[in-house]
Amino acid sequence: MSLYQQRGVSAQKEEVHAATAGLDKGLFPHAFCKVYPDYLGGDSSWVNVMHADGAGTKSILAYLYWKETGDLDVWKGIAQDAIVMNIDDLLCVGIHDQFLFSSTIDRNKTKIPGEVLQAIIHGTQAFFDQMSDYGVNIRFMGGETADVGDVVRTIAVNGTMTARWPRVATVTNEHIQPGDVIVGLASFGRCAYEHAYNSGIGSNGLTSARHDALAKYYADEYPETYDPALPREVVYIGGHRLLDLVNIDGLQVHVGQLLLSPTRTYLPLMQEVLKTHFHSIHGLIHNSGGGLTKVLKYVGDNIRIVKDNLFDPPPIFPLLQAASGADNREMSQVFNMGQRLEIYTTEKDAHLFIEAAHRYGIEAKVIGRVEEAPQKELLITRDGETIRF
Repeated sequence: MSLYQQRGVSAQKEEVHAATAGLDKGLFPHAFCKVYPDYLGGDSSWVNVMHADGAGTKSILAYLYWKETGDLDVWKGIAQDAIVMNIDDLLCVGIHDQFLFSSTIDRNKTKIPGEVLQAIIHGTQAFFDQMSDYGVNIRFMGGETADVGDVVRTIAVNGTMTARWPRVATVTNEHIQPGDVIVGLASFGRCAYEHAYNSGIGSNGLTSARHDALAKYYADEYPETYDPALPREVVYIGGHRLLDLVNIDGLQVHVGQLLLSPTRTYLPLMQEVLKTHFHSIHGLIHNSGGGLTKVLKYVGDNIRIVKDNLFDPPPIFPLLQAASGADNREMSQVFNMGQRLEIYTTEKDAHLFIEAAHRYGIEAKVIGRVEEAPQKELLITRDGETIRF
């Protein structure tokens, strides 16, 4: 059993998928989000999408960093995480404008004061204001903030995103086919609309990241940040403190800042390419829960996905792998490994997306291809090893 599983977390969410197996898959079973007819407007040429997600256990890292430093700005990043985990999923069905967002914040009031709530709510609006500079309209509809200390040990920051969208402008992933190539968009570095270096970790795998990277000191000092039923040997097993410095290309960055890098949104870039190159996009995949294996949920049978030209993982991932001892298979299932969005397109059109990404300061390249196969499978090659899923 992996450390991830021993900590009570499933990267593949097998039990969740089993529980929802009998539900209606919507209009397009392979679409990245469930797409329904236009119940809001009653127009058959439009569709409705509603999506819920959040910052996950990354909020516990923010709590630790805030307790250690007093820096409230860390909560603005958590606000962004909760938004981007919704909005970048909606991007994968082609939606890039006219969003409605509702937040859901559950807190333990004895641990989380009002100033933290204020930082999260103001951070939410600040992100929407930044996106409006790129012509994206997002309306903040309020939400629910509940004091539920009997349920939540610190804080959970989540949200729901809703949109009404033209059916003909929807990406359904039904056009992913043998002969396509995969353009990977990097999650790390510093793009045109970011204010600091981004480690690329996003908002998935943070349970593993937190316990693998950080020292036992945090178990003793902040017992509210982990499940007391967990075996002590899987709790905070690393050698780092949050304020330890790591050298990234000559830049000194705290370990805490690497773990808490706000999830990069691809919204400004994808708004441009969805408007200008929509018909060249055969499919879109957001490597969130399930990491680099996420695509297997959204392609048809008799498809082989080959990823054999991936980015070199940015520093946060080798750091976590060295701390945990995880093999490349587990790392690929838990983390995005520096690549959070994939565009499936033709070989002749791949340059359109690579050039657009570079204009926004986002690394991009062809990282693989789609082949015909007897059955659905994924091959990932890294460090000379090919892993079959």
